[in-house]
Amino acid sequence: MKTRDKILLSSLELFNERGERNVTTNHIAAHLAISPGNLYYHFRNKSDIIYEIFLEYEKLVDFYLNIPEDRAMTLDDMTFYLESVFDGLWSYRFFHRDLEYLLDSDARLRRDYREFTQRCLAAISRIFEKLAEAGIIEPQSESLRTAMSLNVWLVITNWMAFLKTAHAEETYAKLTLNELKQGIYQVLTLEIPYLTPAYRERVMALRESYRPALAEPSRASEPV
Repeated sequence: MKTRDKILLSSLELFNERGERNVTTNHIAAHLAISPGNLYYHFRNKSDIIYEIFLEYEKLVDFYLNIPEDRAMTLDDMTFYLESVFDGLWSYRFFHRDLEYLLDSDARLRRDYREFTQRCLAAISRIFEKLAEAGIIEPQSESLRTAMSLNVWLVITNWMAFLKTAHAEETYAKLTLNELKQGIYQVLTLEIPYLTPAYRERVMALRESYRPALAEPSRASEPV
């Protein structure tokens, strides 16, 4: 592996473990047992490292949300999209811990993240459209589909922040992938009003498999 790739990989690991604000370029160089000068040969500063990591994250999510147009969508497809997106969140979790700070710190990142968000929203909207074509959910108007897509995006990108505030006494270091993926329960909850009778039971069973520990304490009012 080239030194440049090692720097990116080690930076991602340290950012995820310690938080980006607690990691300096000197920490990264020491972790790799290279000189700071060697690191600066490849990256001018930490912002450049973060930007390059974001580009990798961006490509990963774009790949995950590559929607097949030559066949009907299935529940397995929907599960794959949700699992993959949350896997991506986990692999690059430092990014969503301090998203606002990172975007404020780098105009390139702010510009690219805005475009990335628009692509993701369009992909989510297309997923809803394909789910309707497959008979899994009822067809939605374009305006409703747009609003639903935004709601899904807000849940996905803010679930980690919710876990932090809900467990204020704990740190991100204790967050697990299983806890993060419990956000899928919230995403599937948004689909409940639109499920068709033919798929309702299967989607509800899928949703239940992701039930968070912090979900509603009583199931008496659970939708049926």
